[in-house]
Amino acid sequence: MEPIRVYLVDDHPLVREWLTNLLRMESDIAVIGEADDQASALRDIENLTPDVAVLDLSLKRGSGLELIKALQQRAAGTRVLVLSMHEQISDVERAMRAGARGYVMKRESTSQIVSAIRNVHHGKIFAAPDVLAQLTERIFSQAARVTNSPRELLSDRELEVFARLGAGQSTRKIGDDLGVSQKTVQTYCARIKEKLALSDAAELMQAAVRFHDTGSC
Repeated sequence: MEPIRVYLVDDHPLVREWLTNLLRMESDIAVIGEADDQASALRDIENLTPDVAVLDLSLKRGSGLELIKALQQRAAGTRVLVLSMHEQISDVERAMRAGARGYVMKRESTSQIVSAIRNVHHGKIFAAPDVLAQLTERIFSQAARVTNSPRELLSDRELEVFARLGAGQSTRKIGDDLGVSQKTVQTYCARIKEKLALSDAAELMQAAVRFHDTGSC
C-alpha cells in the first residue's frame, strides 16, 4: 500500500523537525514537505497534493484558519488535521467549520497524533472524546452563543487581528503578515471596537492585551 502523504505547516522549526522524526518511524506515513507560512503552504500543497495537511492555527505570516478555507477551494483532495496549542473549544469549532477534519492538542501523546492522521486520511472526524463532547454540547446549546467573549463576537479574521494586537504587533506589521493593507487592518480594528463596545484605541489595546494574556477581555 502507498504511504499516507503528509505535509506539515508550523512556524516553529523544532516542531516540524519533531513531527518529521516522529512520522518517519511509521511505515505507512511519509512526510513530503513542510512550510512555516500560509502562502508557501498553499502553493506547495496545490502542487504536491498530499493526503493530509497537518497545520497549526497560529502562523507568523498568514492564518491557519484562512489556509484551511483556501485549501477547501484549491486543494479539496487534501484533508486537514489541526495540531495546535489552542485549547478553547471555540477554536476547535472555528477550525471544523473552516473545513478541518480533525483537531489534536500539541500536548497529546505521539500515538494520538499518529492515530489522528490515519483517521483523517480514511475520512473520519477525529478529536479527543472530551473535545467532541464539548463541541457537541456547544453546538446544541443556545446559551453558549449568548456571551460577550471576543471568541464568540468576532469573525475569524477579526479575532486574528485582535490577538496580534494583544501580542504587541502594529497595524502595519499585522497587515504585512496577513497579506492585507494597513487600512484594511484599521477597518478590522474599528469593527472590533464596535462589537466589543470599546470607546477608543486605548480601550482596544487594553482589551487586546488582556485577551492575549488571559484569553478573555
